[in-house]
Amino acid sequence: MAKEVAKPQTTPVAQESKGLFGKENYTYMLAGVVLIAIGFLLMMGGSSKDGSFDVNEVYSFRRITLAPIVILLGLGLEVYAIMRKPKA
Repeated sequence: MAKEVAKPQTTPVAQESKGLFGKENYTYMLAGVVLIAIGFLLMMGGSSKDGSFDVNEVYSFRRITLAPIVILLGLGLEVYAIMRKPKA
């Protein structure tokens, strides 16, 4: 009788690494960065011809309220993009 040769055990092929985040995660991250940039642009100061500060302009709604809210929304979107589980 012929001796049976033991076949080497095959291991499953390693799945292709798709990376840590999916395409949608990166899209949300890019949107978050854009929102943060818009917030900082809203917070930027205006130009002054004589170099003095206009108190009404420094403490405007846009700089004191709107810009920080937009920045926080961008940061929140970044957290969501990082924590979101990519679709398989």
